[in-house]
Amino acid sequence: MSERPRRRADGVPDPSSTGPIGRQFGWDRPFEVFSDFDLPTYVGPVTFSNLPWVADAEELRRLAPDVAIVGAPFDDMVTHRPGARFGPRAIREAQNTSGSLNSLQLDVRPLEVLRVVDAGDANIVPAHWERGHAMIYRKVREVASSGAIPIVLGGDHSITWPSATAVAEVRRPGSVGIVHFDAHADTAPDSWGQLAGHGSPMRRLIESGAVSGRNFIQVGLRGYWPPRDVLDWMADHGLRWHLMTEIEERGADAVVDDAIGEALEGADAIYLSVDIDVVDPGSAPGTGTPEPGGLLPRELLRAIRRIAGSVEIAAMDIVEVSPPFDWAESTAQLANRCALEAISALAAKRVAQGGVSRRAAVAASGNGRARRSG
Repeated sequence: MSERPRRRADGVPDPSSTGPIGRQFGWDRPFEVFSDFDLPTYVGPVTFSNLPWVADAEELRRLAPDVAIVGAPFDDMVTHRPGARFGPRAIREAQNTSGSLNSLQLDVRPLEVLRVVDAGDANIVPAHWERGHAMIYRKVREVASSGAIPIVLGGDHSITWPSATAVAEVRRPGSVGIVHFDAHADTAPDSWGQLAGHGSPMRRLIESGAVSGRNFIQVGLRGYWPPRDVLDWMADHGLRWHLMTEIEERGADAVVDDAIGEALEGADAIYLSVDIDVVDPGSAPGTGTPEPGGLLPRELLRAIRRIAGSVEIAAMDIVEVSPPFDWAESTAQLANRCALEAISALAAKRVAQGGVSRRAAVAASGNGRARRSG
């Protein structure tokens, strides 16, 4: 597989576009003009990794990408600190490299191997949670129906209810297991009477039948919630969980391997849900419900590579990034890297299996002028 050539224009301006003063200073000279994909990340429209923005459902089906980024800018259901509605934009912006990225961890150029697009955001408006969840459900279902793996950028964790439901429905009669990285179980019966809060999405998924509790595995729980009655409900419905104390004693790799096996007992693929507060707030302060004593960033990124590289991934979400509390952008950077690590692991798996995408096939044929969205 050959490396995709850098796409440039000759940069010769139309003579009529340059006036006498411009010519005096040489601003009419030919300069290299780079494609949007190869420009610095602070130039042009904000998309994930400068990828093409393909928000139209018909165009998405035509392109048939391998992976599609989806924004779910919604935080109407938080119970503590707000701001996660700004998460998708912050995650997209939190990258300082552009063009053909190379994963040092996996020795792969993921955007050369896989066709990846940014499918835009769900059509969210504030103060209307029912509509917000409906729009997220429709958007994720639209993306999953195209054959792409949705990577959903939240948003508060309530978005997992409509998102995972959409993916589970599209994949039927197959079934989906969930590996849920979080400091909190998110299985509350309600939050002050509200059934759709960000502390309840996992309970709603199981009660609705979208996923089975037996294939629902939680990693990283710690702190002082949930209470015993909620833990009893979880046990009664077959949920399994791994506390941070177990990770401290056995190591993250051993726990993640167990979680993979447990999630796939009777399921065909894994939906990976990452609440960024699974990481210690010293490394990821920009979240709504910080909980001391969490994973290190490298442990989470390694776990994501381990899961995406070893099993079939149905979808992924990364939630609870709240930029107003992210004073050094470290939380958004980590969330951005979570998505990139998953994409890179999927690409490495594709290469190991001897497959390449149409994008790579075009590059290998020497046609380096393929359009940006292809």
